Amino acid sequence: MKDLLYKILFLTSVVLSFFSCASDEGNYDYRDLNELSISGLSDAQVLTYDRLEFSPSLGDKSLAEDAYTYEWKAVDRNGVNESYMIGESKNLDYEVTLSPGLYSLFFTVTEKTTGLYWQEEVSLLVSSSMSEGWMVLCSDAGRARLDVISSVTGEIYRDMLASNGTPVYNGPRKIQWLSDKTDESSPYYLLTDDGATRLGKDDFGWKPEYDFQYEVAAPDRLAPYSIVSAGFGKVVVSGTKAYYCEIMGFDGLYGSAVNKSFPVSPYVGANVSASQVYAAVYLLYDTSRKRFVAFCPLLSSNDLGGLEPLMDMDEFTQVADGMAGDAGVVGIAFDEWPEGKELLYMENTRYDPGNAKMGLTYAVLSDVNGTYLYGIQLGDILRYADCTYVLGKGYYGDLSQCRNIAEEGNLFAFSSLKNYMYYSSGSVVYRVDLSAEPLQAQEMFRLQGEEITCLKFNLYRNPENLQKSYDLIVGSEKNGEGILRVYEGNGSGGDFRNVEPQVYGGFARIKDVEFKERVY
Repeated sequence: MKDLLYKILFLTSVVLSFFSCASDEGNYDYRDLNELSISGLSDAQVLTYDRLEFSPSLGDKSLAEDAYTYEWKAVDRNGVNESYMIGESKNLDYEVTLSPGLYSLFFTVTEKTTGLYWQEEVSLLVSSSMSEGWMVLCSDAGRARLDVISSVTGEIYRDMLASNGTPVYNGPRKIQWLSDKTDESSPYYLLTDDGATRLGKDDFGWKPEYDFQYEVAAPDRLAPYSIVSAGFGKVVVSGTKAYYCEIMGFDGLYGSAVNKSFPVSPYVGANVSASQVYAAVYLLYDTSRKRFVAFCPLLSSNDLGGLEPLMDMDEFTQVADGMAGDAGVVGIAFDEWPEGKELLYMENTRYDPGNAKMGLTYAVLSDVNGTYLYGIQLGDILRYADCTYVLGKGYYGDLSQCRNIAEEGNLFAFSSLKNYMYYSSGSVVYRVDLSAEPLQAQEMFRLQGEEITCLKFNLYRNPENLQKSYDLIVGSEKNGEGILRVYEGNGSGGDFRNVEPQVYGGFARIKDVEFKERVY
């Protein structure tokens, strides 16, 4: 009891002492903490290796400037939160060596005698000439060549691969930005007949460990046509074999081929509309039996019954209906899954007519009777995340009345924002309104004396760029020169007949184009 009394008396004395100090108004030399105000700073944008200069005003004349210490610190806001000391004087004069990206710039003023400090924060956007712009992949006499049209400087930079030590790759196929499920410092992939490699984020720098074989556990040297990601994995096709890489909280490797007994086409269907998919469904095309097959790698999990992950569409439909009931397969655009037809082209889009977060995968098929278009929606076998259904029969159309539709060498492109299909035949680009009946081709424009070598829509990622997803991108060749045209689609309603494009020249034969968006 005595100990408890002592404790109570001690706590009481502490509290009384605190209130006594709080009310003490003796002759102490208190200073107003707000009397120093920092001005003269503002949000800034600067290029690497340019000079960043600030001359702030402190607004306090009671003390000399040498009564303070100064600190300029840049804090990375690109997800790493690293800080960099860039100055220790009142005025900042800094040659920018920060990596391109978005930073918080903090200016801190500390009074030496008291340790009191004042701080001001502004935004700092560091860019390089390569921070944003078109990546144009060309075939220069068969050699892969990458040119960049910089949106930062307005200049065109030629043959970036030759200047950064990248080995020579022949047979260029695709330049691809894989924004997730890869190393964030090297998210760009160069895909060629010789193989594939990653390229660095800032200036497409190359290292030996970027070679695609470092991502492969199989003994074969893979040469992917594209890399298609959904859910916790990625699928590539090399030759006629498909390979899967699972990523579930760690970097996985591509294993052995998933199709043992039949060849598949280079195209891979997947849901590119949903932001979250758990047990993703991929679509492949068996070129021997001429049929679609579904690949759902997580079906082999014991939690899902240990089923065969690769099966024909009728069998997979039964599995989907068995696991999801009425949510297994939705849509009645066609009755039977097509068989016996040649697959001419397949493309994943974000066009989602049923708002099920299942973008349509379009497939152009042909046989002796005509050419046909199927729109298939691919979801999640478990439907844990965004997808409402497992599969969708979203669209069917007969393209047989569209002139020159099945000619060899034709290119196809599908809008993710409008219900339109585009295709090129020689030097002419046509549009097909997929809402009309019957389907017919409408000529958009012709590039006299030119061969169209690339036709596509770019799938943008940053919200400020989404309206550009309407823009039609056309690469062509005339007298050995590659020409890039970008037709603005926002406001055109998908009709490019009277749209004056942006035109860029001086390329080799254009194989692929993708926009390098600013990475914040």
